[in-house]
Amino acid sequence: MNIQELIAYLFGLGLIVNAAIFVPQAIKIFKAKSAQGVSVVTFAGFNVLQLIGILHGYFQNDLSILIGMAASFLCCGAVTVGAMIYRHC
Repeated sequence: MNIQELIAYLFGLGLIVNAAIFVPQAIKIFKAKSAQGVSVVTFAGFNVLQLIGILHGYFQNDLSILIGMAASFLCCGAVTVGAMIYRHC
């Protein structure tokens, strides 16, 4: 494995980890039916950046970025939606 392949592997792994880090927060919000302390603006901002990443992956024909950012968008989106639903609970 050369350095370019190693970096590509680590980048793909990083995208998976990036998506996974939003899951516990989403679970906590939906189980507790409360988003106390969660900033809707922050997570919505993450979603905007992830959408830009998805578009970048699409236009650059980079499937790993597209899929990784889409996974992050969905997981972070669950937090954003939960925070919007339960923001006053």
